[in-house]
Amino acid sequence: MKINGNQVRKGTLLLIEGGLWRVTKAEATKTGKSGAYNQVEMKNIVTGTKKNNRFRASETVERARLEERPCTYLFNDGSDFVVMDSETYEQLSLNESIIGDDAIFLSDGLQISVEMHEGAPLGITLPQQVQLTVSETEPVVKGQTASGSFKPATLSNGVRITVPQFVNEGDEVIVDTAERAYVKRAD
Repeated sequence: MKINGNQVRKGTLLLIEGGLWRVTKAEATKTGKSGAYNQVEMKNIVTGTKKNNRFRASETVERARLEERPCTYLFNDGSDFVVMDSETYEQLSLNESIIGDDAIFLSDGLQISVEMHEGAPLGITLPQQVQLTVSETEPVVKGQTASGSFKPATLSNGVRITVPQFVNEGDEVIVDTAERAYVKRAD
């Protein structure tokens, strides 16, 4: 499937020069004389090499066709992560390199999507938000309750984020998995 150069976003999988490339960064830039372009950093899925490209809005690039399978995360078996296909109940072992930094958000029973290309798993898509427990944070200091005031906190999975002053240890919070940022206190 062909897409315009200005439609390339982080996470997009492209077919370039016969290789599969995952976009790790995409920044739209508009300059006065030369027009708009998309500055893209990509990583080859197979070799792991990185490269930078500029795509103008008028250019077209080949987007790889992916099949998204809904799966449930089961457990970690050493260096492999085992998930179960929610439709066929087939278990898949995903290598650590496929999961990447997202492994920190995996917990038993979490619903994820596994991206498949020609039958081979390439990556996962986490839910947009997950609920976690604040395991460590500073106590509230009287007088520092102004809105917009944040303090550091460590979550039950080890991720460090900033939270509003009213959040305490043991509170359940909703975290954005893409930004790794506090969204709100859980109900």
